[in-house]
Amino acid sequence: MLNLISVFPSLSSVSSNKIQEGLGELVDIKNCTYREQFSEPASSYIIMSQASGSRTIVNYNELPEMTRDEFASAIEPFHAASELPWFHFEGRAPEVTIECIHYIRSRFPEALVSVEIEKPGRVGLQQLAEAGDVVIYSKGWAQSNGYTSAEECLRKQMPKTRRASLLCCTWGDEGAAALEPKTGNFAHTPAHIGEQVVDTIGAGDTFIAGLLYGLIYRSKDWDFLKRLEFANHLAGLKVTQEGFTDLHKVLRLGPY
Repeated sequence: MLNLISVFPSLSSVSSNKIQEGLGELVDIKNCTYREQFSEPASSYIIMSQASGSRTIVNYNELPEMTRDEFASAIEPFHAASELPWFHFEGRAPEVTIECIHYIRSRFPEALVSVEIEKPGRVGLQQLAEAGDVVIYSKGWAQSNGYTSAEECLRKQMPKTRRASLLCCTWGDEGAAALEPKTGNFAHTPAHIGEQVVDTIGAGDTFIAGLLYGLIYRSKDWDFLKRLEFANHLAGLKVTQEGFTDLHKVLRLGPY
């Protein structure tokens, strides 16, 4: 079971009900924070030119971000769980996220934390990287910090991320790379390019989902490279279709 910890509008709002319906029974949202005075969730509107394929993304969010205390209250039920929790952060509000990670370290000292380092120029992401056990960098963030390849990003980040057991960096049509700081193992896998690119929106999130699946659910029977290859394969499948429906079929397409 996946648990989502996020900020939603009013529990009784149409938007919250639609989100619950869309996520289905496999994602538990009962520990989310609901802002009862609001009716609309954080949203992104994507306008794509049919002529050029260029995209304009308009973000809208009137919901106040989750606080450290709200997060602490939301994850308290996990303390009684039989399995060790794994927390993943997308790095949207670094100043709050770093406080949440510090709380996890004190309350769940054995828990693992993964962080996404994506948006170029967002203050505080380097500090998040230094606090994570698994760190996933985007090409955009890496280039904005002067790195010219995924491998360069990982090798130069390694001395700064002493806690991390795994560093990954996606690089668009050049694939993705991963580095295990404690062993020095490095791997690169080329992009899994399908017949036609249809929709790249969410490809990075899909890669992360595939990587976490490999780390959490296939930790015993998949090696370092296979997890990276699976994540890349999943992201490659995603860009050949609109949305995310039936992406699990990649488990039947490859040697997984």
